[in-house]
Amino acid sequence: MDGLRWLLLLIGLLVVVGVYLYSRRERDGMQLPSRRALRTDRVEPPLNGSSTISDVELAEERYVDRDGEGDDSHLDEDLASDREDEKPSPRQKIVTMRLVAKKHGAFAGDDLILNLRAVGMRHGKFGIFHRYQGDDEKKVVFSAASLVEPGSFDLENVKDQKIPGISLFMVLPGPLDGCKAFDLMMEAGRTLTKALHAELLDESGSTLSIQRERYLREEIIQYQHGIKVA
Repeated sequence: MDGLRWLLLLIGLLVVVGVYLYSRRERDGMQLPSRRALRTDRVEPPLNGSSTISDVELAEERYVDRDGEGDDSHLDEDLASDREDEKPSPRQKIVTMRLVAKKHGAFAGDDLILNLRAVGMRHGKFGIFHRYQGDDEKKVVFSAASLVEPGSFDLENVKDQKIPGISLFMVLPGPLDGCKAFDLMMEAGRTLTKALHAELLDESGSTLSIQRERYLREEIIQYQHGIKVA
């Protein structure tokens, strides 16, 4: 009788050990694939929450290079080699608006130029106007291009020109905080609108409302936050 008890006890212990070893093997086998999956299937978060670039912004990209300094020429070989080891530049965002003459009219060229200069803009690269940070022409806060192709201003013949409107645009990241640069561009846009008896429109051609202005500002804040966390 005692022998039978010992036999049953031994069988029970063997069953318990067998179950333990089997369960441990199954658990280890499941963990390995999940760890590999974490390494191979990881998706990096997007840099920012900015919206898709509009048709107007795509047209204005002719004035924007990868450094946001308004140069569409290729980088020279020396500059390219110097930057091979640098951290990639963040994705750019373009914020744009239009200033157009009322009733499908046109601005007198010389009058428009005088008012652009009055809001602190200077004629520069690509033949368009820029608002610089101080006197540094490499630090463009925002720019103004004619809506007449090719977008440049012919200062020599400006008195004979009739210009239906201009595009104001800024490129982020820029020399100033995005919201501050946006405020400066909005201020210039409102001043020009009043002086020229014009209409201020968004990138789609709709009236630039207070709601739309707030939405653009929120996009800029989200974009800058995306750059900081990237």
